[in-house]
Amino acid sequence: MGNLIYLKNVVTLQLDENKCNGCGTCLEVCPHAVFKMNSSHAVIQNRDACMECGACSRNCPFGAISVEANVGCAAAVINSLLGREGGACSCSIEPGNNGNAGKGGCCC
Repeated sequence: MGNLIYLKNVVTLQLDENKCNGCGTCLEVCPHAVFKMNSSHAVIQNRDACMECGACSRNCPFGAISVEANVGCAAAVINSLLGREGGACSCSIEPGNNGNAGKGGCCC
């Protein structure tokens, strides 16, 4: 299928290389080969290929990776279609809120 690119520069993915010990779990669970290994730890090789599924952050045993799953690309597309400014959604969906705006749910 090739290298998928969603929207440029909207991904929330962050890697703290100081916390990474080079175990390679992120490389194993990432469906789009966003990460690669250097001599001692993982690095982000293709941030824009990240679909923000959250597999890397949920499986990193050292807490070196953070990503806001279900925001970023999809939210940027929705906001763009609605004529809103900004590249990413600033709201969040919390369990039990049923997506209600104003109660911690998604405003999209």
